[in-house]
Amino acid sequence: MDVSLTDPMSLQPGQRLARGVCRHLAAQGFACLEEFTPERGLRVDVMALGPKGELWVVECKSSRADYTGDRKWQGYLDWCDRYFWAVSEDFPTELLPEGTGLILADAWDADLVRLGDEVRLAGARRKALTMKFARAAALRLQGLRDPTSGLG
Repeated sequence: MDVSLTDPMSLQPGQRLARGVCRHLAAQGFACLEEFTPERGLRVDVMALGPKGELWVVECKSSRADYTGDRKWQGYLDWCDRYFWAVSEDFPTELLPEGTGLILADAWDADLVRLGDEVRLAGARRKALTMKFARAAALRLQGLRDPTSGLG
């Protein structure tokens, strides 16, 4: 097995944050996909599908420079019910915009500090996004089971 799959310290800083976020949200009943593409040109760090069908986007920022260099995050707001930033304990959280959620994370767990404002997706977009989420998850699982299939 690839060591990067078993040793979280072999991951990049943002990937470690995403791992902790996914572990925490899974314990709360969410299914998570990392590096999910809701539409062409957008790639979110974590898309989470909640037990009541809610869709959350979590962007993981490992440093001030990583955050200030992000020019696309507002485009993600149309693809979720709530939007969150996941950062480490030492990140300057005063930089983060009001109305967005805050998650403090490391490679092993996370703490949901603040919920972002809820703006519910329209029914048609929710259905399409949920279907895309389900297909992406199934294709990734099949790709893990049969790596030579070209899926995942």
